[in-house]
Amino acid sequence: MAEAKFDQVEYYKHDELLKPDYQPPKTNWMDTPVDFRPGSWIYPGKAKHLEYLGLPNPRDWAVTDDDWKLPENWKEIVHTGMRELLDKYRTFKIFMDICVRCGACADKCHFFIGGGDPKNMPVLRAELLRSVYRNDFTMAGKILGKFAGARPLTIDVIKEWFYYFFQCTECRRCSVFCPYGIDTAEITMMGRDLLGRLGLHVNWIIEPVANCFRTGNHLGIQPHGLKDTLEFFAEDIEEATGVKVKIPINKKGAEVLFVTPSGDFLADPGTYTCMGYMALFNEIGLDYTWSTYASEGGNFGLFTSAETIKRLNAKIYAEAKRLGVKWILGGECGHMWRVMHQYMDTLNGPADFLEVPKSPITGTVFENAKSTKMVHLMEFTADLIKHGKLKLDPSRNDHIRVTYHDSCNPARGMGILEEPRYVIKNVCNNFFEMPENTIREQTFCCGGGAGLGTDENMEMRLRGGLPRGNAVKYVQDKFGVNQLACICAIDRATLITVCDYWAPGVEVTGISELVVNAMILEGENDRKINLRLEPIGEKKEGADDV
Repeated sequence: MAEAKFDQVEYYKHDELLKPDYQPPKTNWMDTPVDFRPGSWIYPGKAKHLEYLGLPNPRDWAVTDDDWKLPENWKEIVHTGMRELLDKYRTFKIFMDICVRCGACADKCHFFIGGGDPKNMPVLRAELLRSVYRNDFTMAGKILGKFAGARPLTIDVIKEWFYYFFQCTECRRCSVFCPYGIDTAEITMMGRDLLGRLGLHVNWIIEPVANCFRTGNHLGIQPHGLKDTLEFFAEDIEEATGVKVKIPINKKGAEVLFVTPSGDFLADPGTYTCMGYMALFNEIGLDYTWSTYASEGGNFGLFTSAETIKRLNAKIYAEAKRLGVKWILGGECGHMWRVMHQYMDTLNGPADFLEVPKSPITGTVFENAKSTKMVHLMEFTADLIKHGKLKLDPSRNDHIRVTYHDSCNPARGMGILEEPRYVIKNVCNNFFEMPENTIREQTFCCGGGAGLGTDENMEMRLRGGLPRGNAVKYVQDKFGVNQLACICAIDRATLITVCDYWAPGVEVTGISELVVNAMILEGENDRKINLRLEPIGEKKEGADDV
């Protein structure tokens, strides 16, 4: 059956999305059916991608079908899978048992705030899974049933899981407010793992996973394609600055392997961020290399299962060993850093064949990367600025009035909070913070992470993006902000839609682009244009003093 598709943002009216209905349904949540309306769900994973990855139950099906073509023993598969996950992950067992339904997380999810659906309260979204756990794995549930919050596993429950576990961006904002430390993102990951055992994936996740497993990146870019792309960027850098940059690719014996998300190779404004990396490394003379095999920093396994995380993460370290580098430098990616910071050592083991990262430019030893041997670009760049290794003229960015979006995974998952701000304040004269309860650890999500950033899911993206869009609109109105900076490729892609809809006139940028636009490069021309090939100093709409 053909899927309905809404790919025009203009279809959704502000007046409708600005008035979410917080009135609870008249029926009990267990008896309230899922509303599979267009714009609120994502196309299923295609059979060819499941087949390539060796995943179960590859077949053609549609979300709008009555029959999702599950295996005959689907219930046994789920129960066995849940038992395995409960035995394997102590956190999963704890999170299933300790929630007291206090509601501290209830109004913290951007999807609930923007949509009003009670099942997008983190506590109730977790209850979708917890209720089955109680029914089949606890004595109280078996005896008291619904009275104890238990319910049997049915086809409708599976469909409900699919709908709501793919309306969670795993941003973990709710976990900041939970008095028991329950990480609802982990529960979402377990729910998606169980769905995957039935062959229930969304294509926006499983196709990038298959591409990455096959070619080393989410986009399926072949080695010659990556080389051509970087050469094209080098030409634009030379046009903008007069400087011809070197492009080391698959260079054995380089000191540093650089890995960034493949979104930086494909779409604006990520392309300008990538150009920023290249110009920065060339200017400081960094002995580094790109890899055409490990050409992806992102890891969509985080949105699928722990086993998939492991399969995809391994390629970076395999390539680091093959090329004989000393350590790894990572670009402006979001979920790459949660994988590296929280999962890498457990799943792939300590990278003992590499050295503790030491900046060859400043001599700084990054002790915080002693185990993973991988440094975040913002740590590296902030260190360069602190030691006076970059010649900067922040007035070159005076046409920009910028605010900063804390990307969920580097912020909450890794604690990268001050380094990006330090860098921005040194390359821009006009920096303005969004409201305090929308930044740092309490930052709102872009609304399109964890594989949700696809057009057929547009209503939920816009609803989920409302809290962030509202904060951007606030600083736009108060301070004339016209650019939103972030350090995540998914954010750079999805926040364009969020800003265009909720705060028109605000553009999205990576930080490395701002850095290089402010840098005085050796041998540069009389710089008249920036990396976007736009005139330097030209006022943008909304840039007048407020």
